[in-house]
Amino acid sequence: MNPSRPSRLPVARARLGLLGLALLALPAGAQAQSADAARVGTVVIAHGGTPEWNQPVLDAARGAKLAGPVEVSFLMGDSAAAYRFQDAVARLVDQGAERVVVVPLLASSYSGHYDQIRWLTGADIELSDVMHHHLHMADITRYDRAVPISVTPALDASPEIAEILASRAEKLATDAPNQALFVIGHGPNGAEDYARWMENLRPIADEIRARGGFRDVKLGLVRDDAPEPVRAEAVRRIREIIELQHELTGREVVVVPILVSRGYVSLQKLPQDLAGLSIAYDGEGLLPHEVISRWIERRVREASAASTSAGAGH
Repeated sequence: MNPSRPSRLPVARARLGLLGLALLALPAGAQAQSADAARVGTVVIAHGGTPEWNQPVLDAARGAKLAGPVEVSFLMGDSAAAYRFQDAVARLVDQGAERVVVVPLLASSYSGHYDQIRWLTGADIELSDVMHHHLHMADITRYDRAVPISVTPALDASPEIAEILASRAEKLATDAPNQALFVIGHGPNGAEDYARWMENLRPIADEIRARGGFRDVKLGLVRDDAPEPVRAEAVRRIREIIELQHELTGREVVVVPILVSRGYVSLQKLPQDLAGLSIAYDGEGLLPHEVISRWIERRVREASAASTSAGAGH
C-alpha cells in the first residue's frame, strides 16, 4: 500500500496479472479461494490524530498480508480529509474489489466512533450531533455506489491485545513477579457501554495474569469524554486502586494504556491523571506492533468466512 497516492490502478492491474499466473499453479478449489480473496478489499479505519499518531496505523495496514487491496481511513485529526472513507472505498472498487471489509482499529465496538463507522457503511442508526459534526468537519460521507460492505468487530477482547500489553508491561517492569500491573483505557461515556468495555477487557486482564508475569493485575477506564464529574470520579477510583497495588507490593506499579497509538491522551492527559503515583509508565500505545497486522488479517478472514457461509445458506 502507498497511502500517499490517491490511486493505485496500474499497480492493481499488475498484481492481477501476477495473480492470474499464480492461480494456474493451484488446484481448482484453491484457485477459487484465492480469486475470491483477491476480490475482497479492506478499509482499516481508525480515530486519527497527528501525523505521528497516524503513521503506525498506516504501517500496520501496509503490513497486513491480504490477497486484495487495502486502504486506510481516519475519522478525525490532521489527515482525516485526505483519508476519507468514501475515497478509500472508491479506490478499492477501482482496483477490482467486489466486496469491502471494514476493520475498525478501535479499542471497543461500544463507542460513538464505532457507531460512526456502522453509519458510514449503511447501517440504519442514529448518530449524535457530535458524531455527525466530526464527519462533517472532514467531509466524510457514505460511499455513493452499491457495493457489499461488512464491518468487523473492533479490538474488544482480542487475544492479540493481551499479547501486546503483556510485552509492553514486561519491558517496563524491573521485578515483574513482585510488581502489580494496571491496564488503563479511554472508556465510553454511558454506564451500559462502560460495562461492555469492562466485560471485554476482563478476559485480557485474565490472560495477562495467566502468563504469570505479575503479582496482581487490575484495569480501569478514565471515561475521557464523559462529563467532568464522571471522569473525575473514574480517575479517583483508578488512583485509589494503584495506590493499593503499591502498598501491596512495595514496588512501582506498571501502568500500560490500552490505546491504539501514542498521542495526546497517552502522553499528556493520562500522565496528569496519574501524577504523584509510584508507577512505571511510558505512554506507548498498542502500535507499533506487528501483531496488529496479523489481527487485521484475522478480522478479514473471519468476515470473508461469515459472508461465504451466509451466501451458502441462500
